[in-house]
Amino acid sequence: MKPSEFADRLGEFLSVYLPVTRKVSVNTIRSYRDAFALLLRFLRDQKGIPVEKVSLDNLLPSTLIEWLDHLENARRCSPRSRNQRMSAIRSFLRYLAPTDPARVQQLHRVLAIPSCRCRHDPVPYLEPNLVAALLSQPDLSMPRGRRDAVLLSVLYDTGARSQEIVDLRVRDLRLDSPAQVTLTGKGRKTRIVPLMPSTVRLLRDYLRSTGLDRPGAGSEPVFAGRGGVALTRSGLRSILAKHADAARASHPGLAKRLGPHTLRHTKAMHMLQAGVALIHIRDILGHVDIRTTEAYARSDLEMKRKALEKAAASPSAVLKPNLSSWHVNKDLLDWLTSL
Repeated sequence: MKPSEFADRLGEFLSVYLPVTRKVSVNTIRSYRDAFALLLRFLRDQKGIPVEKVSLDNLLPSTLIEWLDHLENARRCSPRSRNQRMSAIRSFLRYLAPTDPARVQQLHRVLAIPSCRCRHDPVPYLEPNLVAALLSQPDLSMPRGRRDAVLLSVLYDTGARSQEIVDLRVRDLRLDSPAQVTLTGKGRKTRIVPLMPSTVRLLRDYLRSTGLDRPGAGSEPVFAGRGGVALTRSGLRSILAKHADAARASHPGLAKRLGPHTLRHTKAMHMLQAGVALIHIRDILGHVDIRTTEAYARSDLEMKRKALEKAAASPSAVLKPNLSSWHVNKDLLDWLTSL
């Protein structure tokens, strides 16, 4: 394969195969693009191969292993990021194999490169009282505060990814019974997620107050920033960080690094603890593989084990539970029970 052919095939892979054939998200395409940019810089700076002269013959297993070590040691990439970069190379070679059978052996040798083992930390999530504290922070007397309150409630209630929330349009909402929202996730796959009655009430009031309940508003973003433009993911993170900082003043146990995905994990853990089957949690979260969802079950079992060990060391903690907070705010109890 000539260098120009390599460049052409890489361009087809990124601009046609991924978005049109595979229908992957823009963020995935950007991630793959960045992986190849890092690889080309490595070949140029470490191997002395000019970018315009890189060919498929340069993608040897030994070279790729050196590149992966360079990412981990020189660039301080985490094992997870290292594996993610390598997945882009594997996907590209799989794309080439059917039209270039002579490369099949090379493909198999590259596929045989082992992934770096990642440490599986417990899934970070919030206890119900911390969720309630976070959702109570927006100032409901201000339009932007009302938007933030609805935004955070929908983010938690649906367990949506941040991109799915910023892409949400009015037409994606169904507030009549059965209330639900249609989310478009990775690979442009859609799924339907039910909404709690409390969230439906918030959404009805919000759409009415912002004029988004009028005919013809179906294509408008549900959550907009300045000028009516849809929020970005960074804007969503800023809103969440602002209210998390405010809640942390009275609840210091709130994690310092709290992002939109934390609320996604929180929703999953709360559903699991409420007895919702893993297969239903998988469908609500939009996981392709049930093994991804099983991470929540493993984390829950680990936390239960630690709780039992703590209880065995301190029996009084079991004999004298502090339940006062559940009786002070009955609305909160009803809300959490309805999950």
